[in-house]
Amino acid sequence: MSENKIKKSSMAKRSLKKFTANKLAMFGLIVVVIYIFLSIFAPFITSYDPNLTDLSSMNKLPGGEHILGTDSLGRDLFTRLVYGGRISIMIGIFSAILTSVIGTCLGLIAGYFGGKIDSLLVRISEILMAFPMTILVMLLATIVGAGVKNLILIFCFVGWMTVFRIVRNEVMRIREETYVDVSKAFGAPSASIMFKDILPNTLSPIIVATTINVAFFILQETVLSFLGLGVPTNVATWGTIINAAKSITVIQNQWWLWVIPGACISIFVMSINFLGDGLRDVLDPRV
Repeated sequence: MSENKIKKSSMAKRSLKKFTANKLAMFGLIVVVIYIFLSIFAPFITSYDPNLTDLSSMNKLPGGEHILGTDSLGRDLFTRLVYGGRISIMIGIFSAILTSVIGTCLGLIAGYFGGKIDSLLVRISEILMAFPMTILVMLLATIVGAGVKNLILIFCFVGWMTVFRIVRNEVMRIREETYVDVSKAFGAPSASIMFKDILPNTLSPIIVATTINVAFFILQETVLSFLGLGVPTNVATWGTIINAAKSITVIQNQWWLWVIPGACISIFVMSINFLGDGLRDVLDPRV
C-alpha cells in the first residue's frame, strides 16, 4: 500500500473515531436513522391507513390499540406521524440537495471567474437575503399554491444563497493554489478545473450545510402547512398534523394531538443539528 493511501486510511480512522466519540452526534445519527427507517417501512410497521376516518375511535387517549391515540376523525396518530415523516423528510432532503447543487454550481462560477459574473450573482443573493426567509417563502407559497412539488421549487429558489457564499469563498481561496495554476498552464478546460480540481476541496462545508438545511426546510414545511400554505390538508405531513390540532378545543382537551407531534418534530430537527455539528467537527479542518 502506498504512503498516500496509508495517510488517507489513517485520517479516515481518526475522523471516524472523533465522530463516534461525539455523543451528541451519535445520538443525532441514531435518531435520524430510526426516523427514516420508520418512514420508509411505514406500511410494514402499522396496519392503519393514515387518512382513513373511524368515527368509533375518535379522540382516544394514547394506549391500547392506538399507542399514540387518535384524532377527532379517529385516525391513528402514530400512523399519521410515520407516514407524514415520509413527506416531510423527503421535502427536507430533496430541497437541501437541490439547493446545494444550485448553490455549488453558482458558487464555482462566481468564485472561479470573478468579475461581472461574480458581482451579478452576489447582488442577486444579497437581494434575496434582504427579505426575511419565512416571509418570502410564505409570499411565494401564496402565489404558486400548495403542494409538495411547489414547496420544493420554492425552497430551491430561496435557499441556495448559503451554500453559494460558502463555495464562492472557498473557490476564491483555492483558485490561487499552485495546482490550479498548473492545470491552467497545461490547457485544462475551466469546467474540468472547477469540478475536478477545486470542487473536491470544498465538499466538507457543502456536506455540513446540506445536513443543516434538511432540518431548516422541514421546519419551513411545518410552518407553512400549519398556516395552510404548504401541503394540502388531505396529505399527511408533520405540518398538516399540527395544523389539524391548532383549535382551542384540541389544545385544551386533546393534549396528545399537539404535544406528541411537536415533540416528534423537535427531536428530529434537534438530532439533524447535532449530526451536522458532528460532521462539521470532523470535516472542517479549521475546527
